[in-house]
Amino acid sequence: MSLLDKLDAVAAARKALLPEGIDVFGIPIEEVYSSTEAKIDDRRILFLGTNNYLGLTFSPACIQAAHDAIDNEGTGTTGSRMANGSYAGHRALEQEFADFYCCNSCVVFTTGYQANLATISGLAGAGDVVMIDGDSHASIYDGCRLSGAEIIRFRHNDMADLEKRLRRLGERSRSTLIIVEGIYSMLGDRAPLADIVSLKNTYNSTVLLDEAHSLGVLGETGQGLVEETGLIDEVDFITGTFSKSLGGIGGYCVSNHSQLDQLRYISRPYIFTASPTPATIASTRAALKLLQAGTELRRQLWKNAHQLYSRLSELGYQLGPEVSPVIATILDSPQQALALWKGLLDHGIYVNLILPPAAPEGKSLVRCSVSAVHSGEQMDYVGEIFAELREVIQ
Repeated sequence: MSLLDKLDAVAAARKALLPEGIDVFGIPIEEVYSSTEAKIDDRRILFLGTNNYLGLTFSPACIQAAHDAIDNEGTGTTGSRMANGSYAGHRALEQEFADFYCCNSCVVFTTGYQANLATISGLAGAGDVVMIDGDSHASIYDGCRLSGAEIIRFRHNDMADLEKRLRRLGERSRSTLIIVEGIYSMLGDRAPLADIVSLKNTYNSTVLLDEAHSLGVLGETGQGLVEETGLIDEVDFITGTFSKSLGGIGGYCVSNHSQLDQLRYISRPYIFTASPTPATIASTRAALKLLQAGTELRRQLWKNAHQLYSRLSELGYQLGPEVSPVIATILDSPQQALALWKGLLDHGIYVNLILPPAAPEGKSLVRCSVSAVHSGEQMDYVGEIFAELREVIQ
């Protein structure tokens, strides 16, 4: 087989699955009207697959902050944080995130993906162990591979399986990094953080919690699962992204361990990537303030999540195990999922289609991401269309 033959196999598999003329992955958004509406194929559609949990992408404060930063500092830094890319805003945002979590230090990265890639590969190395939940995000898997550490998966949210694997390590559990997520992006369920922390303490391991989908969503001030559970002092490292509840792009890691700052000098994804643009940093700083004060936004977000989850459950759809702003409809086959996805798009509703191997356990998913700025009428309409399409997947 030549180098490029495998790509031909990918093209053939996509052609066999997808109807002619349908581009499921990377469908062009022609215009964006608001946090909840856009234009696709010259039609106005409802966004229900954007992870825009607090609806801040069109916040006037965030937009103005970005404009001011462009006017004052230009469009980009053109350099890494280690070279010319550490502006005053980058350092200010790091301090603000550290204060937000009541932690000693924070490192800001150009993307959320890089936050995991850089943190994991910087913390773990040859001779160490990373113990990861089987449903972990690709950035976690890739960070583990880059680290050179031994990778051990445990069954999703299965604490008995995690403990069995920690026990087998013996003394090596002391050099083990356990990685879990606040809200898992596929099925929308939480990590059992109290049990994980208990095992971490029993086996003298270290815990990294990825709050990508739980930042701004869980907790009184939006810190995430650490705040909801009251376990922020028990989690060693917290990573997350700016690209969901904060409406921008970028990532972070916070910790009370003084060693966090040393990642700046050994983590290749941090050292060799241009730093976030001034506009991105400025809008994120504005968004973080809104997130902290966003009690009403979180209340509305959860109201919408409960409304849609309850409606789909009543209709007989198989859903993720608990209510969250990530609401995944679980289908047995890619064909069923594609039919439901296309039916929703035909009715003006944009959601995410997730097929194996990205979806867990060989299933296929049609995933909705609810936002605080979805109206009750929009949620009602989504429920009506799911009801109309129920027969499509029988």
